[in-house]
Amino acid sequence: MKYVYLVLIFVLFSCKENSKNNSTVEEINEGIVYEEYSGEEPTKPEDTEVYQPVPPVVRPINDKGVPSDAKILFNNNSLNEWVSVKNPNRIAEWTINADSSFTVKDKAGDIRTKYEFGDVQLHIEWRSPEKIEGEGQSRGNSGVFLQGRYEVQILDNNDNDTYVNGQVASIYKQHIPLVKASVPSGQWNAYDIIYRAPEFDKRGNKTKSGTITVLQNGILVQDHVEIKGTTPYIGWPKNEPHGKGPIILQDHGDNSRVSFRNIWVRELN
Repeated sequence: MKYVYLVLIFVLFSCKENSKNNSTVEEINEGIVYEEYSGEEPTKPEDTEVYQPVPPVVRPINDKGVPSDAKILFNNNSLNEWVSVKNPNRIAEWTINADSSFTVKDKAGDIRTKYEFGDVQLHIEWRSPEKIEGEGQSRGNSGVFLQGRYEVQILDNNDNDTYVNGQVASIYKQHIPLVKASVPSGQWNAYDIIYRAPEFDKRGNKTKSGTITVLQNGILVQDHVEIKGTTPYIGWPKNEPHGKGPIILQDHGDNSRVSFRNIWVRELN
């Protein structure tokens, strides 16, 4: 009898374990369910064809590939779309060049767009000085700030090592770029940035993190990374609630002389 009891206990334990394992397998196999693809399986191709909404037509409108629905932020040798961060009532005082670009004016301070943005696609071209001066963070340093808070680093990193979460194309102090994709010093780089803004509830709590994707010279360097908060030089990221904000270009304050051209933005929301 003792042997029979032991067998029964073993069988019951095995059944319980199998039941647990089967439940786990079912939960894992359930995966993501899309309600729009549930119900009876379609039997004709037209059952899964939709015709609304029709996407709007957007085309490049010039030889620089600017989309027809973009807002041009620098064109025709004018900084009318930019103002001083120190004094928003004054037009940006950076130096306009003969080649349809403009350059950081040392000690003039950061500049920002007149308009504020949320989710955007941003294209911006930049160039570090051909004459190499300084080292580390003091060589060709600037930055692009989304909503005035979240920095994509600009830096001449060619033969110039620095901390990797502050190198060119980093999300400053948060995300190291996947690769280095810079052209030689003095040549034009391009950033194409897809930015999705964070979301906050009525009490000011962050409910959804922002994200950034960056291509440098057509090469993916930041792949839909999470913005953990602001990107300060010192301290942890902060997450104070905010709405739309300006695009800011940085005057690093060390005669970095970074130049910019062909800047446009598409609002995505």
